[in-house]
Amino acid sequence: MDLFEQIKEEVRYFFEESKGSHDWEHVERVYNLALHIGQKENADLEILKLAVILHDIGRAEQDNSKGKICHAEIGAALARQLLEKYGLEKEKIDKIVHCIETHRFRNSKEPKSKEAKILFDADKLDSIGAVGVGRAFLFAGEHGNKLHNSKGIDVEKTDAYTREDTAYREFIVKLRKIKDKMLTQEGKRIAEERHKFMEEFFERLNKEVEGEL
Repeated sequence: MDLFEQIKEEVRYFFEESKGSHDWEHVERVYNLALHIGQKENADLEILKLAVILHDIGRAEQDNSKGKICHAEIGAALARQLLEKYGLEKEKIDKIVHCIETHRFRNSKEPKSKEAKILFDADKLDSIGAVGVGRAFLFAGEHGNKLHNSKGIDVEKTDAYTREDTAYREFIVKLRKIKDKMLTQEGKRIAEERHKFMEEFFERLNKEVEGEL
């Protein structure tokens, strides 16, 4: 078994009890998207592959803390420890850690390398479109949130990890902004189509919730 497969097998343990919105299947989808973009961008695929499989290993810590812990920050630290254990060169570890610590949408750290930008785009693409809508509702259900926000609520003034943290709230505060945050040309292309689907879906959801036929 080569190094990548060894690390991959160990990383899977971090997701054994993960919630469905951020489970191993999410990692696999991001992996496929990242490879697609990485091949077009002529990226360092060794760095990119390891960064992708490691990017969410701190997610459980964030969910358990109700968002008080940043999964990108704790995940980068965990990834460094794991990669050092496998004897990976420091230069490669630093590149992988940079990808992980800068992949989060709600983050002040900016992706600088080509590989970091690709991971950012691939991860965000999995949060929009049909899959993104599904994940938003799944996340809301995991935390006991409502189907839709109460009438008259200003969604942008509500808080995460509360009953009002609905899929629609996630669309308003984050998902609708993603297409304009893409960092690669291929990421931008894919995001445009996925964004259009989301707009149409939430427009219809609002109408149905209001009782329109």
